[in-house]
Amino acid sequence: MTNSKNQISLRSAALIAGISILIMAIAAPFAELYVFPKLLVRGNPAETTKNIIENDSLFRAATLGYLITFICDVLASWALYVLLKPVNKSLSLLTSWFRLIYTVIALVALTNLISILKILNTPDFITAIEPDNLNVQIQLSLKAFKNDWYFGIIFFALHLVLLGYLVLKSDYIPRILGVLLIIAGLGYLLNGIKPILLPHINTDFATFTFYGELIFMFWLLIKGSKIKTSQSE
Repeated sequence: MTNSKNQISLRSAALIAGISILIMAIAAPFAELYVFPKLLVRGNPAETTKNIIENDSLFRAATLGYLITFICDVLASWALYVLLKPVNKSLSLLTSWFRLIYTVIALVALTNLISILKILNTPDFITAIEPDNLNVQIQLSLKAFKNDWYFGIIFFALHLVLLGYLVLKSDYIPRILGVLLIIAGLGYLLNGIKPILLPHINTDFATFTFYGELIFMFWLLIKGSKIKTSQSE
């Protein structure tokens, strides 16, 4: 259903959101779980720098993977706003804004990886700086990327909690998905505030709670095209 011929349908919005999240589910783990563990050596900045230089194309691919992920976040934010606008337009807009704020923070964080690429591909800079200083610079940029991105996760977590609430209030999406999204959001929220309030806890809470996102993604892709609602958009 749509308000007018110029507006996107709930079914299309569900499909766009599902595809966007699917792309993110591929691109982000590729960079975070495959590339970075291969290149980054904890406690050894020199080896990390050496790995990045020797695997320049792989590091570039990881950076691109993050970029694609954050672009898809924008698409998902818009599509989910359209999908849940019939439930509560104002709250759906706020939910979307939280994800957009997270995305902006993540994109700013990504500039740290781009800076590494620029540094390592500027011969004059590499020859002018001492190896130890180069290693420190690379290490600082990597940590800045992770710290800034993880701070943005707080806003992403709030997005998921509000998204789950909207799903619970809807009459065209299974309510269990709302519960799972809220749980996923709380897991990310604990991860986000951990460095501030729980610095001595090493548990990655999202590892145990993120499944709600994946289940929601599959529902969007498989069942989203069959959405039926009595509410007007």
